[in-house]
Amino acid sequence: MPPAPRKLLIVSPHFPPFNAPDMQRVRMSLPFYRACGWEPVVLAVHEHWLDGDMEEDLLATVPSDVRIEKCRAIPRRWSRWLGLGTLGLRCLPFIFWRGCRLLRKEKFDLVFFSNTQFITFPLGIVWKFLFGVPYVLDFQDPWRTDYYKRPGSRRAPGGWKYQFSRFQAWALEGPSVACAAGVMSVSPKYLEDLDTRYRRFAGKPSIVLNFGASRTDLARARDLGPKVQLFRREPGLVHLVYTGASGPVTPHAVEVLFDALRSFRDLSPARAARLRLYFVGTSYAPAGLARPSVMPLAEARGVASLVEEVPHRVGFLESLRLQQEADVLMLLGSSDLAYSPSKMYVYYLTNRPILGLVFRGSVMEKLLDELSCAHMVRFSEAEDKGAAHAQLRAFFNLALDGFKPGTQPQRSEGLFNERYQAEELAHRQCAFFASVAVTPRPVR
Repeated sequence: MPPAPRKLLIVSPHFPPFNAPDMQRVRMSLPFYRACGWEPVVLAVHEHWLDGDMEEDLLATVPSDVRIEKCRAIPRRWSRWLGLGTLGLRCLPFIFWRGCRLLRKEKFDLVFFSNTQFITFPLGIVWKFLFGVPYVLDFQDPWRTDYYKRPGSRRAPGGWKYQFSRFQAWALEGPSVACAAGVMSVSPKYLEDLDTRYRRFAGKPSIVLNFGASRTDLARARDLGPKVQLFRREPGLVHLVYTGASGPVTPHAVEVLFDALRSFRDLSPARAARLRLYFVGTSYAPAGLARPSVMPLAEARGVASLVEEVPHRVGFLESLRLQQEADVLMLLGSSDLAYSPSKMYVYYLTNRPILGLVFRGSVMEKLLDELSCAHMVRFSEAEDKGAAHAQLRAFFNLALDGFKPGTQPQRSEGLFNERYQAEELAHRQCAFFASVAVTPRPVR
């Protein structure tokens, strides 16, 4: 008789039907936890208390027999008067009390904080003290960061909210990490930063696990009817598509791309006229509130006629559908060298040609080199961009010529299947959980 599954409480304030990047690891892993010996229970905020666009189609990707415990949050219309706009602060007391009730009534072996509402992480300390249940933290983004102090970085937002956020990270990250049973991260750089900052992090169990991608998601996306009519197929046109946040996230890469596009048009105007660059879902704001961040850069560099932007947030599955319709997919790097966009794994699954415009020495460069799936254009902030522009012009010609045989990189299929598919990543998560979980002590 197989042993009873161990019980896992997952704290993920965002959850379908709400679409947010920080719940994707949990959402893709849920179908596989039981087969790995873990019974998941998700603690999330009810969609009634969330602000933003809902993606009802995502509900079909969550197993119907997985238990979802939903709590409330302080309404944004009230909290904004107190300056408590972030979901983490609005839901914190409700997540805490619902978690206490669950941990008091049921025997859980581990708590897994998988989100970017970092203010929820210290709840692990309290629950560990009260109920003896260990916890794992998932760093999908850096909590405490010196990004704005680095040379060439954009100016810090400023204001008391930003300063409060910095103080919160400074005060709470260290204790949260010190008391954790283990730490997971999408980037090795985040673990290196923790090791540099905290002596008590040395020797703590940790693992780097990327988000990966699900073939099931891709199949569901193909079955959807179009919600965003991005382009029409016209003879001779080549459509290059980028999906996800841009502008402030990847300004240097966008500028290099547009400068190369302008020089290509100057040299070959008739061929350049066949290119169309699309940037979709470039902000997290809903339709009607989103402001373009890419078009101002295109206008400043004189290539606006070749560029289109859909700035409002687009559903996850809708993004996958658009990616599969593209002639070329664009991956743009960030001056934050730890940046590791989860979209690169979905891009890989589409089997479309990929343009990777990356910073030298970045995590993104290393991953794309390993996967061998992209035409790579490398640059750094300090160097002259002439070589990068020349490589981009050569890529535009390749795309316009239809990528003749022998011009595509040899993809690392075995490596991708082993490391970056959702099912395999869920197995590795569960192996890590088993290595750090201990039997809870009696409730106080």
